[in-house]
Amino acid sequence: MNRKTKGKKYLLLRLWRYLGRYYPLLAAGFFLMLISNVLALFGPKLSGKAIDAIGIRAGGVDFDKVFYYAGWMAVFYVLSAFFSYLLSLLTIHLTRKVIYQMRRDVFENMASLPVSFFDRYQTGDIISIITYDIDTVNQSLSNDFLQIMQSVITVLFSLVMMLSIAPVMVLIFVVTIPISAMLTRFITSRSRPLYRVRSKKLGELNGFVEEMLGGQKTTRAYGREEEVISAFDRKNKEAVEANTKAEYYGTLAGPSVNFMNNTSLALISVFGSLLYLGGGIGIGDISSFVQYSRKFSGPINETANILGELQSAFAAAERVFRLMDELPETPDDEKAHLLEEVYGEVTLKDVSFGYEPGEEILKDFDLHAKAGEQIAIVGPTGAGKTTVINLLMRFYDIDKGCILLDGEDTYRIKRDSLRGAYTMVLQDAWLFHGTIYENLAYGRENITMEEVERAAKAAMIYSYIQRLPEGFQTQLTDNGVHISKGQRQLLTIARAMLSDAHMLILDEATSNVDTRTEMQIQKAMRSLMAEKTCFVIAHRLSTIRGADQILVIKDGRIAERGNHEELLEKKGVYYQMYHAQFEGSFT
Repeated sequence: MNRKTKGKKYLLLRLWRYLGRYYPLLAAGFFLMLISNVLALFGPKLSGKAIDAIGIRAGGVDFDKVFYYAGWMAVFYVLSAFFSYLLSLLTIHLTRKVIYQMRRDVFENMASLPVSFFDRYQTGDIISIITYDIDTVNQSLSNDFLQIMQSVITVLFSLVMMLSIAPVMVLIFVVTIPISAMLTRFITSRSRPLYRVRSKKLGELNGFVEEMLGGQKTTRAYGREEEVISAFDRKNKEAVEANTKAEYYGTLAGPSVNFMNNTSLALISVFGSLLYLGGGIGIGDISSFVQYSRKFSGPINETANILGELQSAFAAAERVFRLMDELPETPDDEKAHLLEEVYGEVTLKDVSFGYEPGEEILKDFDLHAKAGEQIAIVGPTGAGKTTVINLLMRFYDIDKGCILLDGEDTYRIKRDSLRGAYTMVLQDAWLFHGTIYENLAYGRENITMEEVERAAKAAMIYSYIQRLPEGFQTQLTDNGVHISKGQRQLLTIARAMLSDAHMLILDEATSNVDTRTEMQIQKAMRSLMAEKTCFVIAHRLSTIRGADQILVIKDGRIAERGNHEELLEKKGVYYQMYHAQFEGSFT
């Protein structure tokens, strides 16, 4: 999300696309706004007429005319308030539609982004864009857009009315309006970058909070509460200071323009008095002119304040559109097709890959898994084990070589179809908000309760579910934090057992269960995953002794390969790892 910042015209054009798709509502809003403002703008003229009626007869007041004009003023103001209320309702409805559509567009694009994007950016920062930034954009977009249109109508109508009353006094604005415009331009040009920094700092703060909340147990276990609070204070201070600077410069525009408007009013009062003394204008006309001058300068003042808000909206819009414009995964090859039948033979030939240019994680990597084989991948941390899985699933694209499924290049297979041929159980067990049954049946449609129960029994989690008050209908919330890690992992294993996929990936899938349970699950999974190709990443080497082929990865290359007995006979890397682990278990 660090591409070049777009200009205001580009941002306004894209923002208009969201409003423009609801042009019937906009047209209705414009009509209501026009009627409401025009009705309200007749008030000063009628007020002037009523004031003149007070001094028509010497020693008396023409109450008939006073009440006549006052009555029409009341009617016009009531109707104006009614249409303004309808406009407020319509604006709320329009805002809701725009927010919904913008959030949907952002989320739909996120669903197409490569895994590498989520590896690079903090979750909290992304959430800040989807929530805070979109709210900021739409609050300004819907309300301020109509407010600016309303200001334009008010200014034009007031100008026409002032010209009809006293054209000479209008010359006062020839001096004050350009000064106001220059002040506004000067202030907004300096406030926009500050609003951009504010959005960035708020995103960083959200990211930090999300990270710390997720690791609060570790924080307390290591007694790092004071350090975390100190780090939060620093980020909080940065966010507050960025917000203060942005708001300080953003709010300068309003008072500055308001000062010029008050200056205009003082000049109008002086020159109006001189014209009245010279007989060129009446008291009622002066009153009307003063009121129209306020209506003329008031919207200009409001627009200056709105421009400050728009700087915040533009800064937020930049972040929203950067996220929306993030490039999705590279499209499938034009000749790519859907998988019709999968046997499960997987081959990697001379594969090289690095997450960053010039830094290879895998180097000339070769792998061949026959259909139905269990392939175990072991090695030290950072050797490239999980990278192999990322490439098999095409979460990342290889730099060199090729990956074949049943003898066909996987780049000639549609991604969704390829990934559908695998099912995964990861070390970080993911469960969503819903019932246990819904979580287990996540990967299949029209699944029966009998199938779910059978998988739960095979995964050694059935008895635990039965002890729950609502059984399989028990609700899981917040990734199932109220159950243990081992239980969450058993649930994800049961979910994998229910998948129709022809290949299975286990990435430290049983790391949170005890050894005895792990052995039972391995046995159950072998029977349920018969004739399915399995890729297993494991640190506990005792659990992969039955693998058809074990690959030992070191420094991005395969150091050794073979089954458990063959590798022990070689007395190489695997032998050392196995005995170090075996001996360590008794220390």
